[in-house]
Amino acid sequence: MASMMSSRGREGEHHHQLTTDPLLSNRKCFSRRDSNRSNDSNADRPTGDESPLLRRCPSRQQSFRRDVEHAAAETFLLTSLSFTLLRYLGVGYRWISKLLALGFYAFLLMPGFLQVGYYYFFSSQVRRSIIYGDQPRNRLDLYLPNNDDGPKAVVAFVTGGAWIIGYKAWGSLLGQRLAERDVIVACIDYRNFPQGTISDMVQDVSEGISFVCNNIADYGGDPNRVYLVGQSAGAHIAACALLEQSIKESREEEEISWSVSQIKAYFGISGGYNVLNLVDHFHRRGLYRSIFLGIMEGEESLKKFSPEVMVQDPSTTNAIALLPPIVLIHGSDDCSIPSDASKTFTYALRTAGVQADLILYDGKTHTDLFIQDPLRGGRDELVEDILGYIHAGDVEALAKDVMASTGRRLVPELMLSLASKISPF
Repeated sequence: MASMMSSRGREGEHHHQLTTDPLLSNRKCFSRRDSNRSNDSNADRPTGDESPLLRRCPSRQQSFRRDVEHAAAETFLLTSLSFTLLRYLGVGYRWISKLLALGFYAFLLMPGFLQVGYYYFFSSQVRRSIIYGDQPRNRLDLYLPNNDDGPKAVVAFVTGGAWIIGYKAWGSLLGQRLAERDVIVACIDYRNFPQGTISDMVQDVSEGISFVCNNIADYGGDPNRVYLVGQSAGAHIAACALLEQSIKESREEEEISWSVSQIKAYFGISGGYNVLNLVDHFHRRGLYRSIFLGIMEGEESLKKFSPEVMVQDPSTTNAIALLPPIVLIHGSDDCSIPSDASKTFTYALRTAGVQADLILYDGKTHTDLFIQDPLRGGRDELVEDILGYIHAGDVEALAKDVMASTGRRLVPELMLSLASKISPF
């Protein structure tokens, strides 16, 4: 059972795109007081007087063909990048053992992954590979509720993957679960190492958030109810993007394409927010120091990309005041990124005056919350806790959440137990 420590709780426990496709994002610039909406057309956006739900569902055959062409181009790119990565790795028993463990882990969970994959490719509620920027992998997937009875709350989700193997499709389980609860989910893809370093990842995610904020109304979303969610490495990248955006706004020196004020709350799931403290830990677990420092652009950049350190910097005081409420979520038995990472970041945020809540799940590992538990079926604590914030104050939505059916089991318990034991994460 999750134990929640919030500021309202007990005293002392505060709580590649590689083609020439046109850019689909409709870029807008915000002033400090208002936003100017552009009337530019978009080939993949709704037009005409049709129902929004119908307009946003193109031919599944066309969509699938486009995805196959995109996948072929990415496969070639990723193959070449894999050889580049191997040159960084060299030959070491840690990464070889992790790779083998990952293969067995995926094999054991394959019955569930195949079912989720079928939903991902063939459900009419999934819009895949919408282009949001002009860099490779600047695409996102949309998971849409099956009704069109008014603007929906929106989650912009940034998946994890150790900054190396992240991919937007990893958010399928969460996207499906939240879409079933009347929430639109946008899973943002971004360049991974060695295709890009942390600056590229943060830039990509910021571009993706901009697209969501400025265009989600065309897909039935409520631009005034956008929530940012990141998991593992994605939680770190999303936090960096949010903090970088708040710093830009506080300086009032440049035009921006989205505003921190558009984000209702940020949820960080199993994230690490002080990379200065994680270099040695990751090295011992197989993400070698040389690789990680390459991802983070050198030791001199670790502070810049450590949100926990940055919120304590006096020069960011004005920027910190712009941050939305923050909810950090972690499993107590997480070995990949220890739960202390969320505990210390929560403390730093509260000390800086940010509204921050911490939710700890007893006995949960790095992948339990995001993979094994949803595949197990039944009650999904993570989804329920996120929805508790999104639907706070909405009596009707909360009542629907209580009555909602639980997820069905996708993988036998024996296979889930074995996968948990050999998980490389």
